[in-house]
Parts: sequence; C-alpha cells; structure tokens
Amino acid sequence: MYTARVDAGLDAALPPVAACPERLHDAMRYAVFNGGKRVRPLLVYATGESLNVSPELLDVPAIAIELIHAFSLVHDDLPAMDDDNLRRGKPTVHKQYDEATAILAADALQPLAFSVLADIKGAPSGAAIELVRLLSRACGSIGMTGGQSIDLAAEGRTLTASELEHMYSLKTGALIQAAILSASLLSEGICADDIMALDHFGHDIGIAFQIKDDILDVVGETKIIGKPAGSDESLNKATYPALFGIDASQARCDELLAGALDELSRFGSAGVPLAWLARFIVERGL
Repeated sequence: MYTARVDAGLDAALPPVAACPERLHDAMRYAVFNGGKRVRPLLVYATGESLNVSPELLDVPAIAIELIHAFSLVHDDLPAMDDDNLRRGKPTVHKQYDEATAILAADALQPLAFSVLADIKGAPSGAAIELVRLLSRACGSIGMTGGQSIDLAAEGRTLTASELEHMYSLKTGALIQAAILSASLLSEGICADDIMALDHFGHDIGIAFQIKDDILDVVGETKIIGKPAGSDESLNKATYPALFGIDASQARCDELLAGALDELSRFGSAGVPLAWLARFIVERGL
C-alpha cells in the first residue's frame, strides 16, 4: 500500500516526459522508477504509524527523501565515482543516456525534493522549515555527500571500525535517520525521549544497512543484488567484510539490529512496523 502511495506521489511530482526538455525529464523518471524497494519512504510511513501521523502528511517527506536517494545513486554510479554499469538490474542512468544527461538529471532531482517539502500542507507550525533543514543536513557535507567523499578518500586504506562506521553513518545512515526523524517532526506533542530513541534507532539501522550492502557485494550474485557483484573489491574500497571478514560483519549487523530494536521497546506494539523493517534491512538476501 505505502509503496504504491509513494510511487503515485513521485509520478505527480516529476515533470512529464512530454514537457521540454524531454530527454532530461525522461532520465529523471528513469532514475526514480527503476525498481527500488522504497526502504526510506517505508521508514517514513512506519515511523508515522508508530506516532499516529496521518499518511497524507507523511507523503511529502517520503517523496522528497526518495528523490534525494535517487539523486545520490545517479551520482554514485558515475565514472568519476563508483563507475557502475548496473543499478537494480538495469543500465545505470549514464549508460542508458549519457554522462552529461545523468549529471543534469541528478542535479534536477535534488531541488525538486526541496520544492516538494516547501509545498507541504497541514503540517504543525514550523515543520516545513525543520523538514528542509533536516533533509539539507542529511544530504550535505556533514551527511550523505560528506560520507561519499570520505569513502572515495578511503579507497586502498585501512580504517578502524570506528572510522568505518562514521563513514557509513554519513554515507548511508544520514538519509535513513532523516526518513525516521521526518515523521517525528510531523507528530504533535512528541516527547524528547521518543525523538532520541528514534534517532538512535535510525543511527544503528543506517550503519547496519551499509554493512549488509557490503556483505551482499561479496556473497551475492549480480542477478540477485542488481549490480555487479564484487565491485567494492575491484575498487579497493574500505568495507566491513574487506577489513574484518564476513562473520564479523554479520555479527556487527546483528548487534546493531538488537540495539535498534531495544530503542523501539518504548513504543510497544506501535513500533512493530519499524521493527519489521529493521529486520528486513539486516536479513535481506540471506
């Protein structure tokens, strides 16, 4: 239900292909509608369920965060970054179109996300500004973009577990945390302890998500994971499996999951959807 809901919202937010410039708009839609699982929007909705926030309010951050996620993947796949030819089993945007079009499509998706946030209706006073601030931090130099920069600089280096997890918390975790906390900004009367618990939950799941991606890059098959298996090793990337092995990586995932689920205990049965998603993130592909 929620996946169809966010897809409909994305379709409405994106410019039609028939509008000029047609090739750019086609590439933007290709980047967004390429078979993603919509994990981040689902985290928005699941958190909203825990806090009794209406789906109509949650649509806005769910759409905006997925647009930012799509923008980041297009850039990550570029030859100057990870130089990937496949994403979710399909040609990456720069392969399907060309490198310049891919850059422009990603550049257009990012401001569209903030335009969507600015148009939110019926939110608590000041929530729109806080949503913009939350998402801008999550995708900027102290969030996702900074994490990607650290990742590129770390190629061929040996990092400590703390350094690696810091990179993951920015590169992957920041947008996941933003997805969770966006729903809290739309909740009337939420207490500080609940916000802190959700923040810690998002931090742990964000790191676990990236470690699991690293594991799947080693043990998964290209046709299953939707991108070239072994690409991290070919780029000499600093990853959990490369530095600590598969067993230690899975053990850390399990530890982070346990910590995240413990943070949800204060929400009782209302936290069940978030708990399900957390388990899916850590157990996917097994």
